[in-house]
Amino acid sequence: MSPLLLLVLGLLLPLLLLVLRGRTRREDEPPLIKGWIPFIGKALEFGKDAHKFLKEHKRKFGDVFTVQIAGKYMTFIMDPLLYPNIIKQGRQLDFDEFSNRVASFAFGYPPVTSKFPGLKEQITRGFILLQGDNLTPLTESMMGNLMLVFRQDYLDQESSWKTAYMHKFCNSIMFEATFLTMYGKPPSASRHSGMSVLETDFIKFDKMFPLLVAQIPIWLLGRTRAIRERLINYFLPHQMSCWSHSSEFIRTRFEMFEQYDTLRDFDKAAHHFAILWASLGNTVPAIFWVTYYLVSHPEALQFVRQELEDVLRLSGVEFSRDKDVTLTPAHLEKLLYMESAIEESLRLCSASMNIRVAQEDFSLRLDAERSAAVRKGDIIALYPQAIHLDPEIYEDPQTFRFDRYMQNGQKKTNFYKRGQKLKHYLMPFGSGASKCPGRFFAINEIKQFLSVILLYLDLELEEGQSKATLDLSRAGLGVMLPAEDVRFRYRLRPV
Repeated sequence: MSPLLLLVLGLLLPLLLLVLRGRTRREDEPPLIKGWIPFIGKALEFGKDAHKFLKEHKRKFGDVFTVQIAGKYMTFIMDPLLYPNIIKQGRQLDFDEFSNRVASFAFGYPPVTSKFPGLKEQITRGFILLQGDNLTPLTESMMGNLMLVFRQDYLDQESSWKTAYMHKFCNSIMFEATFLTMYGKPPSASRHSGMSVLETDFIKFDKMFPLLVAQIPIWLLGRTRAIRERLINYFLPHQMSCWSHSSEFIRTRFEMFEQYDTLRDFDKAAHHFAILWASLGNTVPAIFWVTYYLVSHPEALQFVRQELEDVLRLSGVEFSRDKDVTLTPAHLEKLLYMESAIEESLRLCSASMNIRVAQEDFSLRLDAERSAAVRKGDIIALYPQAIHLDPEIYEDPQTFRFDRYMQNGQKKTNFYKRGQKLKHYLMPFGSGASKCPGRFFAINEIKQFLSVILLYLDLELEEGQSKATLDLSRAGLGVMLPAEDVRFRYRLRPV
């Protein structure tokens, strides 16, 4: 045996032994579940059905336990009464480092580090342009663009029944309406050319997104690198500078990135592409599910439609097939039963995982009596789907009830676990510092989409097809897609 080979074996043997032996539980640490495959741990079982996996392990090990998943050690907190203590942890639990690493890997821009002084802070400040008073012009712009796309593609048709696939239908409208609202319009035209090609590439990229989040090298994912590059190239600065009527949010980000000479144009474009995914990746499937549930429950659909018509009538809003409907943020706020239906759909279809990374070895305070030792680099995870499907919190949790979040004509917020009122009972948008900054706009645009289709269209599911089910491959990442698209039919209403 050659000296070089002996040297290599000598270097690799300790590493191999470390991997095979793995980690052992220390005093005061939660129960440790490693699985029998080194490094992989329980990743395969978790990926197959995360909710079922966590439910079974909660029954065996209690409300707090640590699982080895693909080389990471994740401590799951399964009791929602403990969530407030975890969410308010600041210095010792961090979200930014994890999200920055994952986002830069998935979207292809360099991590936002000290190499770009002040950029992280400017990006964070920019999200205020999606909230508060800034929400009004954004919502108004979305209303106009939604009607533009809907009218040209669907209203200017004959009134006979037409068949379509529901997710494809929702995506085709929202993709372009969102793009126009966020990024603006081309010079001397109301709509961009090539949107269908861009949308097709986006869908292909989105299918690979869970693998990119898992940090599978992009060169292993077929043509994904080429597809991502085509998507990014659409947002190069010299092209975006020609577009008009872009949102203040995007204009501010554009000007911000232009301040950094160390950012290549391709890197700037990748940041803009990331916002496109953030604007659509969860909103479109959320729109699909609430549309599907309402069309599946005609009584609920009619109730929500009547609420909408009543709000417009009392506000003196007129519309017809030839006149666009306009819903202001004030109108949208009054659609309480519609909002309840949206929240109920999110309860049933969202499976986001709220993640924090331990910055040091420390004792994590769970409640007044309990603590758990965690190690630096460990991931602390909240899995809200466990709340959303808990029969103690939600009666008959697998059933869609459009008015579940209404009580005596008002928004219902009192949900209980072991007799104690929950602070966190619905968490589709994350929590604490990691809560989605665009959540208010997302709810508004879902309401706008529903309003348009309910006012202008009759909708029915096609007969002879199975009930829609969730694509579990996206569990942990947000709103899940349907495993298969759903056929439905629509026609113009006599309005």
